[in-house]
Amino acid sequence: MFRGFIRAAGAACLVVLCLAAAPAAAAPAQSRIVSVVQETPTRAAVWVYSAAMTKNIKLFVLTPRTETGPRPTLYLLDGAGSRGNDSGWRGAGNVDEFFADKDVTVVLPTGAYGSQYADWQARDPRVGRPMWETFLTKELPPLIDARFDSDGSRGIAGVSMGGQAAFTLASRAPELYRAVASISGCPPVSSPQGEAYVRATLARGGANADNLWGPVGSPGWSDHDPALRLQNLRGKALYLYSGAGRLGPADIKRDVTPEEGLYQVVLAASSAFEIATSDCSRRFAGQLRSAGLPFTDALQDVGTHHWYYWEKELPNMWKAISPAL
Repeated sequence: MFRGFIRAAGAACLVVLCLAAAPAAAAPAQSRIVSVVQETPTRAAVWVYSAAMTKNIKLFVLTPRTETGPRPTLYLLDGAGSRGNDSGWRGAGNVDEFFADKDVTVVLPTGAYGSQYADWQARDPRVGRPMWETFLTKELPPLIDARFDSDGSRGIAGVSMGGQAAFTLASRAPELYRAVASISGCPPVSSPQGEAYVRATLARGGANADNLWGPVGSPGWSDHDPALRLQNLRGKALYLYSGAGRLGPADIKRDVTPEEGLYQVVLAASSAFEIATSDCSRRFAGQLRSAGLPFTDALQDVGTHHWYYWEKELPNMWKAISPAL
């Protein structure tokens, strides 16, 4: 019996020793800046590891030519059509030159094609399961603030899909932003027109919007509608721009590449999308007025869904929202 007790105790000791020797489980990877490459005196390419999306996200970060000490940060979001690791704001939007003498850090995320800058409810065969809301509102701001001399003041703006997302993110994380701007976006996403617009936008890229916020009429859509969270926008500088879909001189002279498609088809699509954003933006403007929220009304009678108009609008938007930063 005594020998049996020793054998059992020895076996127990071996188990304890084995457990003690086993390596501890690896801690979950934290979001972090992976690398920074200074491409020009005012532009850095920055790779940030997103724990939520378990991959590196490329950003461009613009800083002024003259260092001025702590300064505000402006997040500029792309539309649904921007692909790859570049920002439409850099090429067609000409932001490098425009912001070079402005006292602000500008953050340009890339790679959000067809994501609505949202946390998706389910994995989509086309876009996977993006977690952009978590990345932009929780993971990224403290990293940018610490690395790029932030004074803690932030604004968020975007074109098209990015314009809608700017208002959604600001209404869901109101403590983060002092200024919000939509250029040719459709903020009220849970209205029949707004939901149809988002679904059409995602369908162009082959994604199923049911995987975003659920089937038609699901609570996920109203949960992300800034028109239902207007009190969270109170006290912020708000800016709304949209054309009306009517062709202007710039559209008639517009160069259309073979990759874009037939000239008439491209113009018709640009006009149709801007008619939709104009309807969304005007309804949202009415909701802001009814709630007593002041905003800069930059709604136009002419203009299509195109970078020519968005680049032209950038100085007006900055003039309107910069005093709040």
